[in-house]
Amino acid sequence: MTLYARFAAHLDTILDTLTASGDLPEGLDRRNVTVEPPRDHSHGDLATNAAMVLAKPAKTNPRALAEKIAPQLEALDAVASVSIAGPGFINMTLTDATWREELSAIHAAGDGYGRSKMGEDIAVNIEYVSANPTGPMHMGHCRGAVVGDALASLLEFAGHKVIREYYVNDAGGQVDVLARSAHLRYREALGEEIGAIPEGLYPGDYLKPVGEELAKEYRGKFLTAPEDAWLALFRKRAVLAMLERIKADLALLGIHHDIFSSEAELQAAGKPEAAEKWLREHDLVYDGILEAPKGETPEDWEPVELPLFRSTRFGDDQDRPIKKSNGQWTYFGADLAYHFQKSQSADQLIDIWGADHAGTVKRIVAAVKALTGGKTKFDVKLVQMVRLLRGGEPVKMSKRAGNFVTLADVVNEVGKDVVRFTMLTRKADAQMDFDFAKVVEASKDNPVFYVQYAHARVASLKRRAADAEIQCNSADLSRLDTAELALVKRAAQFPRVVEGAATAREPHRIAFYLYDLASDFHSLWNLGNDQPERRFVIAEDSGLTCARLYLADAIGQIIRNGLGIMGVRAVEEMH
Repeated sequence: MTLYARFAAHLDTILDTLTASGDLPEGLDRRNVTVEPPRDHSHGDLATNAAMVLAKPAKTNPRALAEKIAPQLEALDAVASVSIAGPGFINMTLTDATWREELSAIHAAGDGYGRSKMGEDIAVNIEYVSANPTGPMHMGHCRGAVVGDALASLLEFAGHKVIREYYVNDAGGQVDVLARSAHLRYREALGEEIGAIPEGLYPGDYLKPVGEELAKEYRGKFLTAPEDAWLALFRKRAVLAMLERIKADLALLGIHHDIFSSEAELQAAGKPEAAEKWLREHDLVYDGILEAPKGETPEDWEPVELPLFRSTRFGDDQDRPIKKSNGQWTYFGADLAYHFQKSQSADQLIDIWGADHAGTVKRIVAAVKALTGGKTKFDVKLVQMVRLLRGGEPVKMSKRAGNFVTLADVVNEVGKDVVRFTMLTRKADAQMDFDFAKVVEASKDNPVFYVQYAHARVASLKRRAADAEIQCNSADLSRLDTAELALVKRAAQFPRVVEGAATAREPHRIAFYLYDLASDFHSLWNLGNDQPERRFVIAEDSGLTCARLYLADAIGQIIRNGLGIMGVRAVEEMH
């Protein structure tokens, strides 16, 4: 149990006591009662809004209620003092012994510090990346890939069972274009001069190896054959080749999915038909005619009867077709069936989408609500695009890749850890610039460097202590003073940050916290530049050195735990 959870439990016991004595009525809703750090650290270590939240339903004055709660909090052994602020906020200052105990708890938990059981083994399916299998991964896919993967790790750390899934869109017109593009490269591999890539086909050189493999295997068999003789085969082979490349690109970022679900296989298995049948049985699909799109004149609009999903029943602004006029499934129709399939093996679903898909969120949320009877929690996280810069100037696209910057090129230039950490330095739905010069800068303004440098400094202390011939078999934590215990207070927030980030499904909160923790550590370290007695390693005082190394080791452990969630290495040295 975290320090904050322990005090929430203490507060709950106090409220039970006040209820039993008649000072509070039975059945008060306490869900909005919190125990958290005060915004102003000068007010203490912990604060609770209990009196403010409960006073109105209890028909009493907030400050009067606070005056009944405060003495019981102050009676706790771990509490040094309690004060009531303003209309009824209660602030607590904890004893130094309490913070020393928490420091020991960090050491005892090790790489488990901050882990939570709040997830209760609830199964969460997170679908992320899901780029069309028509080429290598580019930086347009990168941010969603990192956000999804870090969120998966975060939820696992918080006690969820997580399924990482990639949806392969291999049933639409884009994969036919891919097959035709591969056929062009097949002809090229057989010696034909193909000239400029025709408009509408994929121009990147990445399809050359696919064409070469097909030429090696089939020689001239399909050189002049009609399209229907080779389209399905070339589509299958090209998609498989692109998927292998996508997996290799993602592996450069340390990303591996548990499941790759095929849209083509979904349709071949009749899953959309089964979903439509179920929806019709429950009066959630009907045959109707859509209104003409805005701006269309009657001459331009030909009304066609289509099967429509009643998405307006679930908050959408209009009902949505699940089939086209030619009988093929709409993207929404196939997507609806896919989410129905996912809901069979998970309690909760999360999709990580690019912000350009914002317009389709309402309809798929409505579909999942309908298909699962509202039992499956479903959330769509929108991720904004990343603008690539080099020294403040836009990065030129790569013609070799097909007019985009590949993920592999970026990772090979700056490294996996830099890419992953940087992608989590802003909230996912906020715009982001990725400047190749800034992300490798050795400065406080570069969060990646600043956090890893903090860990490297912690690692260096063992070497410094060894050079000073100091061995630490134990640590007298009473030697730690107020400034050093302030660092423990920041460290102790990690479990709370994990639970808050998991609840909000915002992995960037871990990056923000690590930066703050690193900043506090660096500040304490830098005191020793002007004050030798504040250095972590003091050759003449092994007792104080061991206490400070014990503190530093705890900070290093939390940095490792946090970086582990983010999928970033904790380095031992900086070069």
